[in-house]
Amino acid sequence: METLFLERMKNELKEDYETFVDSLSSPLLRGLRYDPRKLSREKLEANVPLGKPSPFCPQSFYVDRPLGNHPYHLAGAFYLQEPSASSAVQILDVQPEDIVLDLCAAPGGKSTQIASHLDDGILVCNEYDSKRAMVLLSNLERMGVQNFVLTQGEVGPLCEELHDCFDKVLVDAPCSGEGMMKKHDAAMQSWSLEHVQACARRQKEILSCAYRALKKDGILVYSTCTYSKEENEEVIAAFLKEHPDMIQIDPDCSFGRRGIPTLGMDAQKVVRIYPMDGGEGHFVCKMQKTAGTKRALPIQKLKKRDRKTEEALGQWIRSIPKQILVQKDHVYVMDHPFLKLSQVRVLRQGTLAGTWIKNRLEPAHALFQAFSKENYVLTQELSLEQMDEVMHGAPIVSQVSKGYVAYCIDGLPFGFGKSDGHRINNKIPKGLRLLPGSHVKKEIEKHER
Repeated sequence: METLFLERMKNELKEDYETFVDSLSSPLLRGLRYDPRKLSREKLEANVPLGKPSPFCPQSFYVDRPLGNHPYHLAGAFYLQEPSASSAVQILDVQPEDIVLDLCAAPGGKSTQIASHLDDGILVCNEYDSKRAMVLLSNLERMGVQNFVLTQGEVGPLCEELHDCFDKVLVDAPCSGEGMMKKHDAAMQSWSLEHVQACARRQKEILSCAYRALKKDGILVYSTCTYSKEENEEVIAAFLKEHPDMIQIDPDCSFGRRGIPTLGMDAQKVVRIYPMDGGEGHFVCKMQKTAGTKRALPIQKLKKRDRKTEEALGQWIRSIPKQILVQKDHVYVMDHPFLKLSQVRVLRQGTLAGTWIKNRLEPAHALFQAFSKENYVLTQELSLEQMDEVMHGAPIVSQVSKGYVAYCIDGLPFGFGKSDGHRINNKIPKGLRLLPGSHVKKEIEKHER
């Protein structure tokens, strides 16, 4: 199978084939994308070991080491992402008030990138696999995303219930993953033409559902991390034939290269990225829907604002979001109205703020990741050594007022504890704490060396 794959790549790349083969034995390209709402570029460059800027997104850089335990990563200020993976959302061109659907969203790189551009808009993201959906939720919370709805299941019912509702739709489709072969050896070993063809059939089905969700004049971006023409240009050609009101849009970018000539689509209006172009592999096509209708999202009619809940939240945050939903004793908050959905499984809407236990509202970890430092009533700035202790479950001795306190590192909130006036007892969830042999400060020491 490896021989067949390489033969196909040779026919596709021609004079660039040898460079591509050499790239397969070179180190994996690593990257990060920072959130400018949390962190300035100057602060990032001063505190994180960065390589050169990535060409795929203004907020992306190459890195040469793992940074999962860097304090800024733990605080949700940046997302570790293969460099070319940021290209699809860059081409999607999300605007602050857009209503956006990310149909195949886990693990969350593209969803959190979309959310970093939204203000009054909202992100609906879906993941079919339940375990991957929980990883997605964890990343949404870590990055402090607030105005979002996370659903889990097949895309058909979701797109039918929310038909004609979205300004932007991203389909980062499940694929054969040819661009991931350096990262996962099994990808090369399990590659087959039959798998490529099966992926292409599934991709066409997902695109047809995405079309249903898109409103008139809306933008649809289709992307994969694979090279095969069957999953890229041929999928687009089949989709355009089935939906004549969809037109290709110039991606308006300077990175990558144009596509493989294919009957039924314009290869000059797609982007292909190979390792020789600075990314492990991506394909992106941008399209617009020229017919159809525009429909508003279905909104829940909430009861009168619960003053008791507001008063409880006001003990911890200064500015309470516009919308509060109390559901089975759980309290959720966001500025965008909550959606009314009946045909899909909803894992989360907005930020989980806390849970009512008898007559006491117990705050949730996500609440202390969702806002800037200035919005918390009580905060405690920690040193690197203290953050390391906290991330292993230890309390902090501090003369801070009684109540729930947001832990901060360099002004970035990353969790919370409960102060008795002399000590802050740790409230970092056990599942998010670092393992005994893993440390925050070691990442900084690497940078200093």
